[in-house]
Amino acid sequence: MISLKNIEEIILIKKSATLASKTLGMLSKEIKPGINSIYLDKLAESFIRDNGGTPAFLGLYDFPNTLCVSPNNQVVHGIPNYDPLCEGDIISIDCGVYMNGFYGEHAYTFEVGEVSDEIKEFLSCSKKSLYLGISKCKKNNHIGDIGFSIQYYIEKNGFNVVKDLVGHGIGRKMHEEPHVPNFGKKGKGLKLQDGMVLSIEPMVNIGSSKIVFHKDGWTITTFDKKLSSHYEHNVAIVDGNPYLLSTFSYIYKELNIKSLEEDPFQNEKINV
Repeated sequence: MISLKNIEEIILIKKSATLASKTLGMLSKEIKPGINSIYLDKLAESFIRDNGGTPAFLGLYDFPNTLCVSPNNQVVHGIPNYDPLCEGDIISIDCGVYMNGFYGEHAYTFEVGEVSDEIKEFLSCSKKSLYLGISKCKKNNHIGDIGFSIQYYIEKNGFNVVKDLVGHGIGRKMHEEPHVPNFGKKGKGLKLQDGMVLSIEPMVNIGSSKIVFHKDGWTITTFDKKLSSHYEHNVAIVDGNPYLLSTFSYIYKELNIKSLEEDPFQNEKINV
C-alpha cells in the first residue's frame, strides 16, 4: 500500500533527511587517505545523536553499524571496518536518520584524494542521472519514467545501472512502497501522486551491471570487480512537482564545490 504524506509529515521527513545530509557534510572533510570507515562510523553516530536523531541503520534488519560504507567495487551495504582508505579510491556512504517518527536517508560517493579523470567522469555521470530521475517525479508521470531517464543517460555514456537493487518509498518506515527501479519504460508502472515521498538512488557500475551478494548477508560487490557509485536523495511530490528533502549542500560547502543542480527542486512550503 502506498502511504501518501501531508505537508506536516513531509516536513518531518525533511528534518530527518536534513540531519542525514548534515552528517555526510561533516564526514566529507574527514575522508582522506589513511582514514578507516570505523572512524567515520563512530563520528556519524555521535553527530546524529548529538543533534537529536537516532542512527536509522544501526540494528535495522540487524545491520551492525550507523553507516553503510562501500568503497570501490562495493555497490551498497558495506560494513565499516579498519581497512585504511587509499589515494585514488572512491567510497559511497549511505546514512539514515530516524527522528520525530520518520526516516530520512542520503547517499554520496566521495573521492579519496586525487582520482583519475575517468573516475571523475563516471561519478559526474552517475550524479547527473540522479537529478534526471528526480525531474521525472511529477504527478501523473509513472515509475517507469524515472527509471527510463536514469537508465537511458547512464547507458548512453557507456555505464550500467544495477538492476537487482532499487529505490523505494520512505516515511514512517525506512522501506515503503513503491519500489523505484533505476531502469524502466516510459509511461509504464505506477502513476505518481502528490504526497509520495521517494528515495531515488541510482546505483551505477562502470562495467557490468551484474552484482555479487556476499556471505555476510550485507556486502554487495560488482561481478567484474570494477567500480560502482551510489547517490541518493529523498524527494517529495508537492503540487505536482518534485522537491528535495535532502541536500548535498553541506558536502559542497566543505569541499568548496559550486553547484546550482538543486535549485529547481526547492519549495517554500517544506522549508525547515
